[in-house]
Amino acid sequence: MHVLLVHAHPVPESYNAALRDAVRAALEAAGHSVDLLDLYAEGFVPVLSAEERRIYHDVDDNLRPVAREVERLRAAEALVLVYPTWWYGMPAILKGWFDRVWLPGVAFTLPEGGGPIRPALTGIRKIGVVTSSGSPRWFLRGYMGDPGRRVILRGLKPLCAPRARSLWLCHYSMDASTPESRARFLGRVDRAFRRF
Repeated sequence: MHVLLVHAHPVPESYNAALRDAVRAALEAAGHSVDLLDLYAEGFVPVLSAEERRIYHDVDDNLRPVAREVERLRAAEALVLVYPTWWYGMPAILKGWFDRVWLPGVAFTLPEGGGPIRPALTGIRKIGVVTSSGSPRWFLRGYMGDPGRRVILRGLKPLCAPRARSLWLCHYSMDASTPESRARFLGRVDRAFRRF
């Protein structure tokens, strides 16, 4: 399977980078091909410009500014996102990637004259997320309702690739993590993506 692995963390020596590397190694060990899109390292610009917003609904022109990123997304049979949970959601650069790349005609189609949105990324068969959160599980999931998880698995997935199977892995309580808890989570990530 061809996997688009999207990483969103600015610090190359971060634990998040170790998670990215563990995901990539496990996927490749399982025989998958991996296209690593490291948003910070590649200098992705997350800001939707005024011109991009003006042509947002023009399916013929809206991909011009992000044609390379669209090509990589369309080639994916699986999508894996690796990012830290900040302020209960994804980092701004990743949100900007969704804003600029998951366009009408790419991720979904809007029928002329109205009607339900139709998914367009139906070639994506699996969606995986590996994240970390400073908040404990009881707070993020129980009290806050896990907004990041809801956005991706209840919002984006049904809209764009509704039949895709999903995997969600989160190292909660990162602010109180230990070398042992981080190593255990890396092991969990490795095992999960060898079976992905």
